[in-house]
Amino acid sequence: MKNFLFAAIFSLAVAGCGFQLRDALTLPADLGPVRVVSADPYSPLAESLSQALTRIGATPADEDATTGVATLEIISERWGETPISLDQAGRAQEFTLRYAVVFALHRGEGADLLPQQTIELSRDFIAPPTDSIGKTSERELLARELRREMASSILRRIDSVSRQTKT
Repeated sequence: MKNFLFAAIFSLAVAGCGFQLRDALTLPADLGPVRVVSADPYSPLAESLSQALTRIGATPADEDATTGVATLEIISERWGETPISLDQAGRAQEFTLRYAVVFALHRGEGADLLPQQTIELSRDFIAPPTDSIGKTSERELLARELRREMASSILRRIDSVSRQTKT
């Protein structure tokens, strides 16, 4: 009985605060086939975005198609690592990993659907100076996580533009 009462109160509290689950991501209906272009032909971010766009309903563009193809252009990707704390010997032991991406989305006829913009993400991590192997694996894990979050952030920007054009 206590659990039922708690669940009922919790449901009413969540409903009363305006909480809503996020709707599924959408693309503009008139977008057409989409191609992801990156300065780095082997960019993991570009590959991740291509797969994600296909999952949410975008039609992948043919390799040879040039007209009527929307382009998600990854203009640049930058990584940076900055020490933020030192140990008593003056060696860095805590770092901030930054990932910045400049991108734009162009319609098939060349008009900007999403003008050039930048998203920057960062994460802090601890890497004791005596554990160089741990620092490398921690940094790689954070880099994968930041790439995944970057792809989600870019798709949310596209989704917000899509929702604005519907209204």
